[in-house]
Amino acid sequence: MALVWDLLKGNVLNSYLETVDNNWFKQRLAKVMLCILSAFVVVTIRLVGLQIIDGAEFRKLSENNSIRLQMIAPSRGSISDRKGKLLVDNRPSFDLSIILKHAGPVEHVVKQLSQYLSLPETDLLSKIKSHKGISPFKPVPLKEDIGRDLLGFIEVHKFDLQGIVVNVKARRQYMYKYGAAHLIGYLGEINLDELKSQKYQDIRSRDLVGKFGVEKKYDHHLRGKRGGRQVEVDVNGQVVRILKQIDAEPGHNIYLTIDHELQKKTESLLANVVGSVVAMDPRTGKILALASSPSFDQNAFGNGLSQEIWHSLVSNPFRPMENKAIQGQYPPASIYKIVTAIAGIEEGIIDTKAKLYCPGFYKFGDRVFWDWKETGHGWVNVETALTESCDVFFYQVGEKLGVDRLAKYAKAFGLGSLSGLNLDREAKGLVPTAAWKKRRTGIKWQRGETLSVAIGQGYNLVTPLQMGVLISMVANGGTRYQPSILKAIESVDGKIIAQHEPKILGRLSIRKHTLSIIRKALWKVVNTKQGTAWIARLKDIDISGKTGTAQVFSRKKTAKKRKEKDIPTRLKSHAWFVAYAPSDQPKIAIAVLVEHGEHGSSTASPIAREMIKTYLLKKESGEPSKAQLSKNEKVTLTRDRTGAEEICSTDGWYNILIGGC
Repeated sequence: MALVWDLLKGNVLNSYLETVDNNWFKQRLAKVMLCILSAFVVVTIRLVGLQIIDGAEFRKLSENNSIRLQMIAPSRGSISDRKGKLLVDNRPSFDLSIILKHAGPVEHVVKQLSQYLSLPETDLLSKIKSHKGISPFKPVPLKEDIGRDLLGFIEVHKFDLQGIVVNVKARRQYMYKYGAAHLIGYLGEINLDELKSQKYQDIRSRDLVGKFGVEKKYDHHLRGKRGGRQVEVDVNGQVVRILKQIDAEPGHNIYLTIDHELQKKTESLLANVVGSVVAMDPRTGKILALASSPSFDQNAFGNGLSQEIWHSLVSNPFRPMENKAIQGQYPPASIYKIVTAIAGIEEGIIDTKAKLYCPGFYKFGDRVFWDWKETGHGWVNVETALTESCDVFFYQVGEKLGVDRLAKYAKAFGLGSLSGLNLDREAKGLVPTAAWKKRRTGIKWQRGETLSVAIGQGYNLVTPLQMGVLISMVANGGTRYQPSILKAIESVDGKIIAQHEPKILGRLSIRKHTLSIIRKALWKVVNTKQGTAWIARLKDIDISGKTGTAQVFSRKKTAKKRKEKDIPTRLKSHAWFVAYAPSDQPKIAIAVLVEHGEHGSSTASPIAREMIKTYLLKKESGEPSKAQLSKNEKVTLTRDRTGAEEICSTDGWYNILIGGC
């Protein structure tokens, strides 16, 4: 106790100080004081930096704990038909996400949520892990389009699901399942290449953009402009109030030229076949209907396709994802005889009086070219040759013309080039010439090849849309209009942004007399019993048209006698029919292609007939497979599930028609 007392009085300390070197102590003390002072200065500078220099940044970080910036997606514009019938619109969709910063123990929240969603915990956790590295304040998507029942359940239990948020957004809704799918197209998540391109502005990862058809072509009009808002949230991430908001600008509305009722009828007629149909207004080039079969459900793409479903679509041998109207390329078959006939008349090879003999075959060198009618057509002029689709007549005309003169007239109809419709991935087709073959194969053109080209076989390739343009030109007197699907673009407040104006791409430089011969013959094709499309006639409407049968492979004469039912579907010929109506003042032109349908007369022409009836008479009628014939004329058609029509039985004069036209 005495020692402690002495220390308190300083006696011991004073005694110690007196015994040490006073200078040495002062030096050590100075060093200590310098270190203390230096440390103080450093701390002071750091505090000043934190308060003044970095203060704004740290205040921002602090505010981020309660202030959020939210994107407001714009409402995509609607798509309607020419009469305002709504084809594509938007519906409210509820997407579930988690904000990790506001979530309680993630495993606990996920466990509860998995029970409500009926999803495995592992699936939800994997989605969270896939977004590792992003800001903990950004929502991680867990499930899209959850439905109203589940939304209500989540809302009731929101205090037990900390960090779980529900975002409302507009989701694309295609009003008619499979309806005009190839024309309208669909939406899909933007990919990396699209993001890097300069085509898409104000687009972010995971945004949906048009991938096909009208949705893609007019994406920049339909998309609109995004908005945003600044909101205050509580500790659970729930919005307390909106601090500032910039509204999104809705996209423009699109009005198409198609007629919904005609489109619907067309699709029903194609329901059980593989093929395509194009209907146009020959006076303007407006597309009235465009269908490709089989089709697909556009709504499935909005929710994200599974790998299995996507594989089933792209591996389907009937190609449901292909727009056959503009992408499918086929030999034009006997429809090409219209081109050959015009070229023959204009070049002075034939006239209305000139007759050529058809015994059922034509010998050229050491080869024999067969007619579809084994017994032949006898002596025929150009009008009769078109009416009855005599191959031998056009073999001889084509031989005299040569391939290059044929090509000249084919190109005048727009064959071998893009139509101008400007939809994605349109095919050009092919108009062969001597120079083309030499350039491609290095082999000189053979005269015998011209015979096949003259009847629409050989190297010839066309699309159904090109055939629609061709028959429209015949119908309107020779004017080639640019096909159009757009009627108008309208803003949300009703202002017209753009409007369709017919555009002329070219005119046939032929005499009116020549075209009158062709039109008269095409009328006889449908309206006389000798015509190959007698089945397509209507009592109240005059229809003109031309059938065609495009061979998939060359059949020898012996093979022709083989029963059609014994021929595999994949080896059967494609069926064509082009038509316009009314014959004197055409308002609609149609091109029908049925893959492996065998005969244009029996398979394709009834489809066009029913379409014309629907459009001009505004009446619904039966399927083309139940086409009305006179009591002495009978044809029975059956459809298999592969999409091909097969002729089961025929009798009377009709047996002649199905022989090859």
